[in-house]
Amino acid sequence: MPSTRKGPLARFTVLDLTRARAGPTAARQLADWGADVLKIEEPGEQDGDGGPFDKRHGPDFQNLQRNRRSLTLNLKSAEGVAIFKRLAAKADVIVENYRPRVKHRLGIDYETMRKINPRLVYASVSGFGEDGPYHDRPGLDQVAQGMSGLMSVTGLPGQGPVRAGVAIGDTTAGLFCAIGILTALLEREESGEGQWVQTSLLQALVTVLDFQAARWLVAHEVPGQAGNNHPTAIPTGVFRTADGYITIAASAKMYSRLCKAIDAPDLFEHPDYVNADLRSANRDALNAEIGKKTINRTSAEWIEALNKAGVPCGPIYKIDEVFADPQVKHLGMAQPVSHYALGQIELVAPGVKLSRTPSELRTAAPDRGEQTQEILREYGYSENEISDFRQRGIV
Repeated sequence: MPSTRKGPLARFTVLDLTRARAGPTAARQLADWGADVLKIEEPGEQDGDGGPFDKRHGPDFQNLQRNRRSLTLNLKSAEGVAIFKRLAAKADVIVENYRPRVKHRLGIDYETMRKINPRLVYASVSGFGEDGPYHDRPGLDQVAQGMSGLMSVTGLPGQGPVRAGVAIGDTTAGLFCAIGILTALLEREESGEGQWVQTSLLQALVTVLDFQAARWLVAHEVPGQAGNNHPTAIPTGVFRTADGYITIAASAKMYSRLCKAIDAPDLFEHPDYVNADLRSANRDALNAEIGKKTINRTSAEWIEALNKAGVPCGPIYKIDEVFADPQVKHLGMAQPVSHYALGQIELVAPGVKLSRTPSELRTAAPDRGEQTQEILREYGYSENEISDFRQRGIV
């Protein structure tokens, strides 16, 4: 590991065998905080080298695969697996998203790897879990969105199932995986042993359902689509203004503040809206009454007036407007990094800050095998051995 590396996770080496999105998201969390993440890729043109939405120098790949070093390694060969095992003997973490039968066939499954290095934290991201009736199915974000129930509570009432506008199953599975890895590393400080961390797109999305899932588990309610309205906190929704739309959240005690701020005291006293249950039962009518007021002023005027009155209210941005917002700029959500071909680019910052040991965007995503030579040298291979590996397609 390079001595210049810094950050709160700089002492950890991570072997990243992942592809697609969920696994790389987990590895990115570790890389952004300084871990030495070795992205292990198959030799030749593969993932990230040419797909229209996944070009290696494209936005998605650069954002997702940053802060790594890339090593090509043919794990279908015995010598490639032997090299991987040498790396694993000194590593702290392996992150992989192979189907169970594939990693067993390659001989890099958890039980095999723990014999080589009992301190290894071995993290697996799958579609549906490492065992069970669906364990060997291919897992994709949209399939998991449907199976988790998320699509049944997303969209307008009666619209039919609607997917979320981002790959939320992949992203949340990656985040949960990173949390599991960090928890296992903390536990290892006491026990001295690694363990197997497992998550899946399905698990992650069922967990993210949170209060919607609890409505069924605790109260046996089956939530439906509520569109832009909050399912239980009313009035919370999207309202038209003189020049666009805003979102307002004014449930519970904030309802009286809203009525006062929009100059509609009659709505506070109205018998159909005097308590939360009635506001829920008569939500559409109440929203229409609020809309009659909000249409008379601009979005900017309402955002200022309602927030001043203690009523949460905000704009509804397009993506370009998000990064032009002064608070988003203040938070540093677009961070610069230099790329040899693309020049200075900006990538999305991590969603959390540490005051003393911040994250860092050190490098753009590597080219395939860009650091193969230097990594193999670090692990004791000679120039002649590396040259031989190249000639025989091992790296």
